[in-house]
Amino acid sequence: MDVGYLLDRVEPHLQTLRSDKEALALETGETWTYGMLNETANRYANALLDKGVRQGDRVGILMFNSLEYFAIYFAVAKIGGIAVRINFRLETEELDYILNDSGSKVLCFDGPLAERLEPLMDRTSVECFICCGGDGGATPDWAESWDILEKGDKVLTRRPKLEETDPVMLMYTSGTTGRPKGALWTHQNTVWFAAIQSLKWNFNGNTVGMTTGPLYHVGAMEDVALAVILSGGTVVISKSGNFDIRRTLEVIGEKQVSDIFLFPFMIYEMLKLNDVESYQLDSLKTIYSGGDPIISWAIDRLYELFPQIGLVQVYGLTEGTPIAVSLDPADAKSKGYTAGKPMPFTEVKVADDQGRALPAGEIGEICTKGPAVVSEYWNKPEATAKTFVDGWCHTGDLGVIDAEGFLTISGRKKDMIRSGGENIYPVEVEDVLIRHEAVRDVAVIGIPDPKFIETVCAVIVKKPGRSITEKELLDFIEGKLARYKKPRSFVFLDELPRTASGKVQKYLLRDTYKHLREPQVNS
Repeated sequence: MDVGYLLDRVEPHLQTLRSDKEALALETGETWTYGMLNETANRYANALLDKGVRQGDRVGILMFNSLEYFAIYFAVAKIGGIAVRINFRLETEELDYILNDSGSKVLCFDGPLAERLEPLMDRTSVECFICCGGDGGATPDWAESWDILEKGDKVLTRRPKLEETDPVMLMYTSGTTGRPKGALWTHQNTVWFAAIQSLKWNFNGNTVGMTTGPLYHVGAMEDVALAVILSGGTVVISKSGNFDIRRTLEVIGEKQVSDIFLFPFMIYEMLKLNDVESYQLDSLKTIYSGGDPIISWAIDRLYELFPQIGLVQVYGLTEGTPIAVSLDPADAKSKGYTAGKPMPFTEVKVADDQGRALPAGEIGEICTKGPAVVSEYWNKPEATAKTFVDGWCHTGDLGVIDAEGFLTISGRKKDMIRSGGENIYPVEVEDVLIRHEAVRDVAVIGIPDPKFIETVCAVIVKKPGRSITEKELLDFIEGKLARYKKPRSFVFLDELPRTASGKVQKYLLRDTYKHLREPQVNS
């Protein structure tokens, strides 16, 4: 079974899904039925075949969120191509790296991004640029118009025979530790992952799932969206850029959204609205969230305001099952500090440096195993051998499993701070600092110290219009953290650097402030 099956069900030879059922809806109003989505994907697939795309060829997708995004993804999948979904926030040199590393043959892009691509005309493997003209961007003279895709035949007759193990998507990791690596997803990985979610959360034809992230990321397409499509439900797509929590809450009411994926910072923005209870959220049953652990005060506040909404915290990574672990709403209050338990058909262990499983209560590296774990990084055999061992994905994250089987995330291996012979896990310090009424966001890092090896540095984002001093923060921490865990340095920023999935890029902070010395404070 390949990814195309998700849409093939409206075809005459299957007819297990009504073609007139609404499949996709933009938050701005435009909708497609399953029949329209399938026909559009077939048109695009035939046009790509006419352009010489063959099984195994890479097709880059550099586009904003749209209905067409889903269609071009399915088109590539149906003809056995490999969709390279690229972050539209990247600059020219970063795009140069991904296009050449992937060896993309065709690049589909939105018009406003043309300026970043033009310098690459003679520097990449791309043979054909196809411009969608999204958000008013004109098609440059060096690119083909999107019309060439729209003119393809709506019946796909030249479809190759695909195996479950054939690759379907190349996703470059978000880069919390440096230059991204391409995780190679197969049809099997994708279909299994959608089925796992549908089974776990009982998605069906009545499910209306909203995706709020960029579609180039697994957190917006593979998480929830493709699972809802597999289940015959409706996917609501948020527009790209300038995320507005108020608009999102309005759309939930307008579209009767039942399930939504919100990154932690979105939940924080929602809960800090003075009038959040005025929004019509009666249809909303479940909020899914991942990227970083949810701070405890937010869990308490959400259930205080909306006891009817279940919060599902999830943990995973692009290459090691995007949702490997989830915390059921019933456990949120008693186990809200944890990421939960493994998803169906997914194994999780906490291991020592030799890969041996550690007993409950001991901190080690989190490893995942299951049908949604990829088998390799694109053209990186050494990284592949290091990360994927005997079917297990070594995540690079630290965690601990308690006696009841719940996993708690302690941070990334490289995020752990080693100070004066003590291990300090940043999330512990962050959980305390975020509770201060003047703090909007926080990231804790270790910076070099000649005496202690490393010391704790807290990077703080203040709430608009609020002021706070280092002394006030230290006074607030008093009695809440052991002395050795207290920050010795503070930095105040307007915002934290984050990946598309909402993860704080701590390696950037460490690099920027590695020469910071106590008691300097950058305000």
